[in-house]
Amino acid sequence: MQTHVALLRAINVSGRNKLAMAELRQIVASLGHAGVTTYIQSGNALFTAADPGEDEARMAEALEAAISRQLGIRPPVVVVSRDGLEQVVQDNPFSLEPNPKAVHAVFLKDTASPDQVLAVATAVARARARGSRDEACVVGRTLYMWTPAGLGRSALAVELNRRTRGSTPAPTGTARNWATVTALRQLLADS
Repeated sequence: MQTHVALLRAINVSGRNKLAMAELRQIVASLGHAGVTTYIQSGNALFTAADPGEDEARMAEALEAAISRQLGIRPPVVVVSRDGLEQVVQDNPFSLEPNPKAVHAVFLKDTASPDQVLAVATAVARARARGSRDEACVVGRTLYMWTPAGLGRSALAVELNRRTRGSTPAPTGTARNWATVTALRQLLADS
């Protein structure tokens, strides 16, 4: 019974931070986790935790450290439980969007601060001023984005990545499109 998914950020992108999924499975298993499987090449590892009561943040830190030791790269990792992923799906404010690639969930390590939530609202307003229809909102540890023209052409994504001197940056995490989120949910449910 797989109970968690580890979501790695910025691996196998543009030839950087290369990590074969077989290596990722081995590293996750080396931490004592069982039933390790991976989904697509973007760094999604599903597993049953060695200690079911272990804190997700500690599991993420241990996985980051193990990847760093074994491969010399340190991609940020967010670990989400089966129930946590179910909550992400239930909380989706853009659930009526029929195109799953127009909706993204950015999984955050921590709950966004009020200043970070304000930074997201500011980024949305700036993108709107540039003619964008993109939307975003933060619910718990998830930043939801709706980018009808695609994430690669998103003015909102540009604004969220902008660092304005003296202001709190928007929260960062690891993004997955809705097709991936629902596939991971199904894989956890089927295990």
